Amino acid sequence: MNILGKLIIIGGAVDKGSFTETDLDKNATSNLNFFETGILKRILNESKHKENSRIEVITTASVIPKEIGPEYVKAFEYLNAKNVDILTIERREQAADETVLARLKAADIVMFTGGDQLRLTSILGGTPFHDILLDKYHKEEFIYAGTSAGAAAASNNMIYQGSSSEALLKGEVKISSGLGLIDGVIIDTHFVQRGRIGRLFQAVVGNPRVLGIGLGEDTGLLITNNTQMEAIGSGLVILVDGREIKDTNLTKVELGQPISISHLVTHVMSKFDTYNLETHLMHIQSSHYL
Repeated sequence: MNILGKLIIIGGAVDKGSFTETDLDKNATSNLNFFETGILKRILNESKHKENSRIEVITTASVIPKEIGPEYVKAFEYLNAKNVDILTIERREQAADETVLARLKAADIVMFTGGDQLRLTSILGGTPFHDILLDKYHKEEFIYAGTSAGAAAASNNMIYQGSSSEALLKGEVKISSGLGLIDGVIIDTHFVQRGRIGRLFQAVVGNPRVLGIGLGEDTGLLITNNTQMEAIGSGLVILVDGREIKDTNLTKVELGQPISISHLVTHVMSKFDTYNLETHLMHIQSSHYL
């Protein structure tokens, strides 16, 4: 099936809170790091109507939506976007409101902010809003953009909890269902800065068919047709491919015990590198061997 929408997932900048990393940033508006000046510009350039695209900023995941939303509006307007607003959805019943649904139907871009991805999926999952979102993504020239929680929630499988320091202890990483825009991947964010490689290793060893994607801050992936991925932004994207795993003790050890994994393949992407999810081939833009 040809998917007309584009998916832009971003590793985030300032975390707005999760279950195990509870250092909430109360001064988000003063230090929200606008990696977006590069990545948000790419979002506009990829959209149907460029600076005239209808953009809805969705702050559902954040515990401080009234602070975060205006910062995104300001950033888009700085890039000459003409039609940006904040779509407030804080309760499940709002995700069935006709006014809210009409705004989603009219949108060319939705920008999901950071926060708690479980809050995002528990409020939006299975609602008319979710149904329209998926339909637009599959059938229209539409962009789903998400940073931090908004990125983590984009796939079918979603990491929602897990201490970075204890991530390779069996049972420490918790996985739930995401919004389901893309299958066959699982996404983690703030990846390099928070040392979350172990979280992705455990997620992949539990289901080696799924490609682990670790997004650094100030970094994202542009995904077209749920197949071709291009690294954008200034940092690193780590890919964890478990298809060639030769051995593990995952099913033999008790909960809380260390996990062993043999022959787990990783790739590191930087700006302009591409990876094809069907062929599993990576192309390094500035290859040493060209």
